[in-house]
Formats: sequence, C-alpha cells, structure tokens
Amino acid sequence: MYLQRQTTSLRPLTTAHLAQTMSLLELPTTALRQKIDAELARNPALELLEEHRCPGCQRLLPRRAKGPAMCPVCTNPRRASPDQPIVFLAPPQEFTERYPASSHAGAASGSDLPDDQLAGATETLPQYVLRQVATELQIDDRPLAAHILTSLNEDGLLAIPLAEIALYHHVPLARIEKVLRIIQMADPLGVGSPTPQAALLVQIEALNETHSAPPLAVQAVTQGMDLLSHRRYLELGRLLKISTAEAHRLADFISDNLNPFPARAHWGEAGRSLPHNDHPTAYQTPDIIISRLNDLPETPLVVEIAVPYYGTLRINPLFQQAIQQAPAEKAELWQTDLDQAALLVKCIQQRNHTIVRLSQRLAVLQRDFILYGEAHLQPITRARLASELGVHESTVSRAVASKGVQMPNRRILPMAIFFDRSLHIRTALKQIIDQETSPLSDLELAGLLSRQGFDVARRTVSKYRSMEGILPAHLRNAARPMPAP
Repeated sequence: MYLQRQTTSLRPLTTAHLAQTMSLLELPTTALRQKIDAELARNPALELLEEHRCPGCQRLLPRRAKGPAMCPVCTNPRRASPDQPIVFLAPPQEFTERYPASSHAGAASGSDLPDDQLAGATETLPQYVLRQVATELQIDDRPLAAHILTSLNEDGLLAIPLAEIALYHHVPLARIEKVLRIIQMADPLGVGSPTPQAALLVQIEALNETHSAPPLAVQAVTQGMDLLSHRRYLELGRLLKISTAEAHRLADFISDNLNPFPARAHWGEAGRSLPHNDHPTAYQTPDIIISRLNDLPETPLVVEIAVPYYGTLRINPLFQQAIQQAPAEKAELWQTDLDQAALLVKCIQQRNHTIVRLSQRLAVLQRDFILYGEAHLQPITRARLASELGVHESTVSRAVASKGVQMPNRRILPMAIFFDRSLHIRTALKQIIDQETSPLSDLELAGLLSRQGFDVARRTVSKYRSMEGILPAHLRNAARPMPAP
C-alpha cells in the first residue's frame, strides 16, 4: 500500500516535469527569454544571479570582454579530435558578438550574403505544393488544386469531401480525384490525403518504386492501423500471420520511413510554416552558430548554442528561508511558487542538456555537409538520432523545431534541414541539369542519377525537379535562348 501511494504522488510531478521540458524544448531562444523574463517578474522564488558557469562541470567562468567564454576543461581544443566538435552554451552578450560572424574563425571569405539568404522563407504548405504541381496540371485544373490545398488541415490532410469541391466547381468527381492524385505525389508525399491511412498508402507506393517495402506493409496499414498506433505487436502478428518479432520489425519500418501526417514532416528548403499558421517561422537570428576552430577543414567544429540569459537561474535562497516562517494563509501559495521555480530551473537545465547532446551528434554525422555543402548531406532520420541518444523521436522533433543554425559560410538554415533525406539528390539533379547541352527528360535524368548511386524513379525525379523550381524538358527547351545568327 505504501508503494502504491508513493507512485501516485510521484506521477504528477514527473508528468509536469516532462510536459514543461517538452514545451521549453521547442521554443527558440528569443521566445524562451520572454518566458523566463515573465517568470522572473511574477515569481519571487526565482532569481537570476549575475555569473556564468559551465553547464557541464558547473565551473565558474570569467566574463570576457571579447569572444566566447568557453570552459577550459570541457572544451579544451587540445583534447579534441577533428571529428569531435567543441560544443558549449553561450550567453546572449557573447553570442551576439559572434553574429553576424563577419570576423570569427570559420567565417567564409568574401562578401556578405544578401539578406534573403540570411532568413528562412515563409512560404506556406499550399503555396509550396502548388508550385510543384503547377506544370503538371492543365490550366483549368489549377483552381481545383488551389481549392484542395487551401482546404488542408494543420496535418496536411484534406479536411472536406472531394464531392464538395466537385459540386462547387461543377466538374466531375473523377476530375477532382485526378488532380488530388497529382497533389498526393508531391512533396511532402501523401499531402492532401483524406486520412492518415491514405497518406501512408501513397508513401508506400512511392517507396516501392525504388526500394522494396515489406510485402505486408499495405495490409498492415489498411487492416491493422489501430494495432500499429497502439504498438500491439502480438495481435498485429496474428492478423498478418507472422511472428511477433516480424510484426515489430514491420512496425519499425513504417515508423522510420512513413508519416501519417504529411505536414508534420520536413518539407521545403527551410522547413517552412504549416498552413494556417499565423506566425510563420523566420530565422532572422540563429539559435546555434557552427564555425571552424582555426579556419581549417581538419580542425574541430565549434558549436555555440545560445542560452537566453547571462547568469545562473536558481531558487532565491532568501525566499527559501522566508517560507519557513510564512503566515498560514500564504504558506500554500509560497510553496507553489517555490515548486514552480524549482521545476522551471530543472526543465531549462534538461532542455540545454538535450540540445547540447543533439547538436554534438549532428555536428559529427553531418560534418561534411556543414563544411562542404548540400551535396554531402547524409540522409538520417529523427528516429535514428533519437535511438542513438536514447530519447523519444518527439524529443528530437521538438528540439529542432523553430530553430536556425548559422553555418560556417554564415548562411542561416533551419535545424530541420539536417534531416532532409533528399537534399543531396536534388543537388546532384540541379548539377546535371545545369550541365546539360540539350534538355533531358525525367527518365533520362533518373538514369544519370542512378549512375551516381541515387536509385530514384522517373516520378521522383519529376517531384524533385518541381521542388527546385525547374521546368520540364519541353518547357526548358522552349525557354532556351535562340542561337545568334
């Protein structure tokens, strides 16, 4: 009975800790600063001490007049190998000195990039998809596509029946279905599907064009969706007449490669805002700065993570003493303030720890991309990184959400771009098209990509070409300048 009472009392605290950590994790630095300022003004139990300590070993660091205050123990460059980055948290004053990084080590030589390369675009999902499919649609069908895309919910699923769209435009239902089919095959795959199951089936179909999806994947989605979502592998195995271990592997494949909610996947060049978002993401200032230690490729990368305040956020010791003599009518209120302050401090520490671990691992996995550009991006998933770090996939998703990273060339990119699984292929595709002497068809482009080791189908090439804003072959031919007489 005692153990039961103890478990019950711990659960609310654990739940509150997890919920607040997750909410803080997805906030960019500026938003987190606003939240902390509000708590400091409201809660007398919270105090910001004017000092700077290493988040790893808690060593007190001197405030430097110029440059970042790196911990001499935890970030000793002499101990670091070229493949292991130096990662540390930087207070706002020191971080802003490094942005824009016009003179720090690792800054690309040459003139500054234009402003439009220093901020993420704010194109909505409907605009992004319509731009892809416009060249594949008849002109009269484009208003139908626009109607479908403006009827998406926040998950990228179609929120109204197709029959309603057909009735509104006075066209056959089959025509609407044909337009929807083109939209579903755009990026992100499955967008515009009426249900999560339909989105998954579209993704399985596309995956089967170049890779062999498990033979039972379609059956698992159509007949065992509820079992998949609740991880009931034993029952799923019985339904599909396979072992529990095989059912588990099938579920892992679906989880790692498919997304029932297309708008939640990384889409577009900069992971732009979801549809109907009143506050689209724009990366005017970075949350993380990555540079080279000594402006040489074989030296460690330096990863500076912005923290929202200079100093140590802690419980006010005077408040802790005063609560012992609190009047009866205020004791409960003061204790609530103390508990909330302690929870906030602990959650921010956990947030910082998670982002440091995540950034450190990404800097290792994507070192070549960071140093040499988009063609060197490694196709990794959030699920894989979550498994390596020992956290849930949603933790990784929240940690990268709404955060910008300044690369060594000073360009600011969304952190989510590290998980773009097609960027390196799209880069190779652009290089091929830039070097073509006469316009190549999508089938010919697929063959050339295959020779470079990218096994993609013709339809996938068409999708990637549309994502990059490249016209089809016959339109590229029409757009070519006439030779001089």
